[in-house]
Amino acid sequence: MLELDYRTAFDMAPIGMVLSRNRLIVDCNRQLLTIFDARREQLLGQSFEVLYPSTAEFERTGDRILAALDEQGRYADDRVMKRANGELFWCHVAGRALDAEDPHAAGIWSFQDLSARRVLKVDFTGREREIAALLVDGLTSKEIGRKLDISPRTVDVYRARLMRKMSAGTTAELVHRLLAGEH
Repeated sequence: MLELDYRTAFDMAPIGMVLSRNRLIVDCNRQLLTIFDARREQLLGQSFEVLYPSTAEFERTGDRILAALDEQGRYADDRVMKRANGELFWCHVAGRALDAEDPHAAGIWSFQDLSARRVLKVDFTGREREIAALLVDGLTSKEIGRKLDISPRTVDVYRARLMRKMSAGTTAELVHRLLAGEH
């Protein structure tokens, strides 16, 4: 009979999990390796940057996390991540900084692969992916601008690009297509 302890629970959890220090992967479970199609030795000791489509997206997400942590040091969003083979996919990421005063010092993060529900078909830029995810969350241009530290007008420009790429006539239609995996 399998012994049930914290290590076993961590390793066998049905979602991907990572323990981090200073945005480096200290430990991860089996499900995370499955989600990212990676081996432990490819990830342990590495920066989270290896899981992002680009360095810029890694840096922007880190800044966004710092700005948006709640009082308990928690943060969650949907974002595009990158598997070890280079494939991009939608992923729900939730986590908690162990010290809200120094959020990147140490944390625990969970990852859920959303690719069965949200397929990437259109080639979006990193910023377009960020804005698309926030539009799906129901945020306004003003709210997205505040979250990403850009002007609402810039958000509108990106929304227009997304609408063209998705052949959507309205924001509601764009969001519907994004949710339906038509991208």
